[in-house]
Amino acid sequence: MEALILVLHVLAAVAIIALVLLQQGKGADAGASFGGGSSQTVFGSQGGGSFFGKMTAVFALVFFLTSFGLAFFASEQAKSVSGALDYVPSAPQVEETVGLPELGGSKKTTSDIPVTE
Repeated sequence: MEALILVLHVLAAVAIIALVLLQQGKGADAGASFGGGSSQTVFGSQGGGSFFGKMTAVFALVFFLTSFGLAFFASEQAKSVSGALDYVPSAPQVEETVGLPELGGSKKTTSDIPVTE
């Protein structure tokens, strides 16, 4: 089910990108008043603006719904993973070894590095 929603999500995103790129900008209407509007006769006298706008809105709605669906599946998966972490056994305690020098400054250690006091 999650894979189907993911595929719909990606297809809706690609469709939104394609529809936005196909739409005309706001300044394109000024050229139509000087006789350049004959190329818009495929979608009628209104042009393709309202058709592309409605289709973009539909695919945007699909995109948001699939986003919510994917978020729901992710939250359910996170709940199951956090519940499984409660059953992880704890690591064994490391035993303290004898013979290591103390980190206090009271003992002098022999070293090749000269110490300035």
